[in-house]
Amino acid sequence: MKKLEMPRRFCMKRACHSWFFLRLTKAFRVNNTTRKRLGRRKRRIEKRLATPIVRPREAPVLAAGNIHYEVADRTRGLACGGIGAIHQMVGHVGLAEAIDREVKLLKVHLPYHESDHVLNIAYNVLAGGTCLQDLELRRNDEVWLDALGARRIPDPTTAGDFCRRFETDGQVVNLMETINDVRVKVWKQQPPEFFRQAVIDADGTLAPTYGECKQGMDISYKGDWGYHPLVISLANTREPLFLVNRPGNKVSHDQADHYLDKAADLCREAGFKTILLRGDTDFMQSWKLDGWDSAGDVGFVFGVDASPGMKARAEELPDSAWQLLDRPPRHEVQTTPTKGRCRSGKWSSRPTTGATRRT
Repeated sequence: MKKLEMPRRFCMKRACHSWFFLRLTKAFRVNNTTRKRLGRRKRRIEKRLATPIVRPREAPVLAAGNIHYEVADRTRGLACGGIGAIHQMVGHVGLAEAIDREVKLLKVHLPYHESDHVLNIAYNVLAGGTCLQDLELRRNDEVWLDALGARRIPDPTTAGDFCRRFETDGQVVNLMETINDVRVKVWKQQPPEFFRQAVIDADGTLAPTYGECKQGMDISYKGDWGYHPLVISLANTREPLFLVNRPGNKVSHDQADHYLDKAADLCREAGFKTILLRGDTDFMQSWKLDGWDSAGDVGFVFGVDASPGMKARAEELPDSAWQLLDRPPRHEVQTTPTKGRCRSGKWSSRPTTGATRRT
């Protein structure tokens, strides 16, 4: 009989560590029930997308009539759970019907309507998508399709083909005006104090692109190839009213006066009593100031470049034209201001004030 001995060089600690590491490196096991459920769900999606389109549809594809939210132990989840409620709101205000009625880009609805394409792209952005390719994630999500009441939604290629059907700027403006017409109906449901004043902001932003042959792109003053879109928004609700895509070499105020007038007309139609136009120094359009001032219900606040001539005109104004301008802090200070001077010799805490002149 041999005596069982542990070798002298055998390390029990190292052996346990190796055994534990081998256990961790094993593949994650999925039980047969979960595997079968995932397989059935994948086959259902493939069956949905593989169904041939043989006849035109009379109604839009996105037609969720009623959706119920439940909390249960066994249910299918959706990261963007509010998409069903948003689509119900779209149906309630009549946005889909308005788009199908006013925007005519498709000769045959096989099976998608204009509203299906517009809402499909908008919902993709709401769900966190950054490009048309992300639509492939949406159309392969069974719960997403069920929330919208659609058997299938347009894929990225079909969505891109729809975007290319906007051949003129007038067609894009028509879509924005159609949405704004529905927006006015929603505004009119607000209380009377909502219509006291409409604050309209104008701003431009540089949107660089990695494409080399995209239509309308150009080089900006920063040296980036891309676009310089103009955004006209209602500051009261932070709603974009008009979005104008421009080449990257365009100045900020290009076409701004035209779309500011369209935004002002939209607010008048909604019932706003006064309108305030705002913008930085790039939007000081002197050729429009007299017209806006003579309108009676339009005011404006624009920055002015501190040119030598402008500064000389300001200095010529009498002292009585100046008034104190108090600028409140952007946030409430939570700590107690200290008294005394800092190392630079200036006071560490003091109110911010400025001065302005009446014109």
